[in-house]
Parts: sequence; structure tokens; C-alpha cells
Amino acid sequence: MKTPCLTTLAAALPSTVPFVGPETTERLQGRGFVARLGANESLFGPSPRAIAAMAAAASEAWMYGDPEIHDLKAALAAHHGCGPQNIVVGEGIDGLLGYLVRLMVAEGDPVVTSRGAYPTFNFHVAGFGGQLQTAPYRGDFEDPQALLDLALQSHAKLLYIANPDNPMGSHHPAVVISDLLAQLPATTLMLLDEAYIEFAPEGTAPQIDPETPNLIRFRTFSKAHGLAGLRVGYAITNASLASSFDKVRNHFGLGRLAQAGALAALQDQAHLARVRGLVEAARLRVNGIARDNGVLDLASATNFVSIDLGRDGDFARATLRALTERGIFVRMPGVAPLDRCLRVSLGDETALAAFEAALPLALRAAAG
Repeated sequence: MKTPCLTTLAAALPSTVPFVGPETTERLQGRGFVARLGANESLFGPSPRAIAAMAAAASEAWMYGDPEIHDLKAALAAHHGCGPQNIVVGEGIDGLLGYLVRLMVAEGDPVVTSRGAYPTFNFHVAGFGGQLQTAPYRGDFEDPQALLDLALQSHAKLLYIANPDNPMGSHHPAVVISDLLAQLPATTLMLLDEAYIEFAPEGTAPQIDPETPNLIRFRTFSKAHGLAGLRVGYAITNASLASSFDKVRNHFGLGRLAQAGALAALQDQAHLARVRGLVEAARLRVNGIARDNGVLDLASATNFVSIDLGRDGDFARATLRALTERGIFVRMPGVAPLDRCLRVSLGDETALAAFEAALPLALRAAAG
């Protein structure tokens, strides 16, 4: 009997997701995690104003959200000093990356990123048949020159770089990003992922005209604003590219509660400043835990710290398993040599105290 069949491309893809959620591990283990420090969520929570706005909107959940996302786009435009025509809002940066790859990448088109960088982007490129080409990190940093060289060599349609970086937490000053953009050919679109920009030092975000034709910048409400469960991300780009998203996006993809919560969060800059302070204090706490255990904490411009265990990926994986068995959820980079590290989200004192107690036991278990 004949059945509907996948496209040749889809049939050739593995049935995988870029990340295994902590809930999956909890179900397999039959118990919950004591400390959830692996997804770079904000354990400090969203703005009370955002919670109130979502609660007020709950009674309106029978209605679809505004498909034009008018109020949130207008507020974001005012916040960034551009026009609403320069703003695209969607289901997190992940969703927007998928739409962009669908718009820009045909089967066989070359796309450039760093080896070991954010895997969801790679997932989308593979899903639309693009040819992913990767440049190695330079130490703990994405290498802009290597990315540029690869883009010029391959005539890449897209070049992806995150600043600050995930999974290492490193960052480049704004001038490095501006210089990279200035040297890119007009036919290569730079995807600048700034998911963690609110935690970065002053001078990390470049001042670039939003109408620049070969740049799109991504931001999110999932990290500093503490709204990961809503899936609200946005992009800043030229009006022509922004309007192109209307060709493919899910126009009702952002519900009323999500729009109301994100709008209220954006308007509560005092809460954002408070979260930054809490993250800075937590960063110092994790730095101390790392030093007490004889491992190296890498400089971070994000709400997580990458901890260099000083050995190889096998040792890091063994440490990760031992932490998981002790109820601590953390993650690690998946590609050598970055996989010598663990990545620990900067959470509240309860979670960090649990991590502090478990880490020396996990290191000893991994060492055999």
C-alpha cells in the first residue's frame, strides 16, 4: 500500500533535535533535578510587571494574538531608535533563524559558521539543504577572520556569528564585529546573534544603521528578561528583508499572552538592571566554586560560565554524567576542543549551593 512520502531531502535527515531537554532526563531518571543550570534560563524570573500583564491577558486567551504584533514592534522600534519596519518578531531566535534560512538558502547554498557554535542554526541549514562550512574557534573565541576567509572562499549566502558567544561565553568588542561586516561581500548576509547582549560589557554592541543591507541582528526575551517559556525573539534589519519574513512566517505564532508579557518586560528596565546585578554576583560565586575545585573559569559576558576542566571531552562527559546523577543539570559544548568544558548557568543561591556541593564529588567520580 502506498503512503505519503517525505521529500528526498527530509528523508535523508536524521530525526534529532539540537538539545535534549532536562525534562527528558528527568523522565528517564524518574526524578527531578535539584538545580536547573543547563539551559541559560533566568532563574531570577521575569518582571513582576510582565507576570501581571500575562495574568491580565489570560482571560483573552480565547482570541488569537495580533498577527502584526503591532504594539510590541512599535515599542521595540522606539527602544532601539529605528522604525517598526526594521523589526521582525517571532517565536524566539530559533524560530526566526528557521524563517531566515527558508528565505535565503536553497539546496547546495554555502553557509558559514563556527565549529561548535549554536547548533540550532546548523539544524535549520541542514533542514533546507544548505551546505554548512565551519571555521574553528581561536582559543575560546569565534574567529572573525577565519569566518571571513571561509565566506570569501565559498561565496557564502549567510555568515553566522554570536556576540557574546554561546557556548563559551566570550565576546568581541564592537569594532571587531563592525570590521567583519565592512569586509563582507554585499552578497553575504551576516547573522549577528546577540541573545546575551544585555549581560555584555559596554562597547560590545556595534552602532550600525539598521538599513544596512547585509546585516540582521537577533535579540531575545528568553535570557535577561526571563521569558524563555514564552518563546519571543526579534530581529533588527533593513525594511526590505524584514518585510520578507511575512512571506513565510507563522502569522499567529505569537499568542496574546506572549505579546503582553514581552511588552511589559521591555518597559520594566529597572527589573532588567536588577537581574544584571544578580547575574554579576552569581558569576563571582561560580568563579569561586571553580577555583576551589582547581578548574578554570573562563571570562564570561553572558548569564553562564564555561568551566575548563583541563582535560579532554571524555573527562568532561564523565563529569557531566556524575553531576546529572546527583541532580545537577548543566550542559557542555559538543565539539572538541571546546568539549573539555562544562557550561553552568548563573542561577540563584539555592541552585549554586547544590552545584557547589556536587562538583567535587562529580570530579572525583569522573577521575575514577
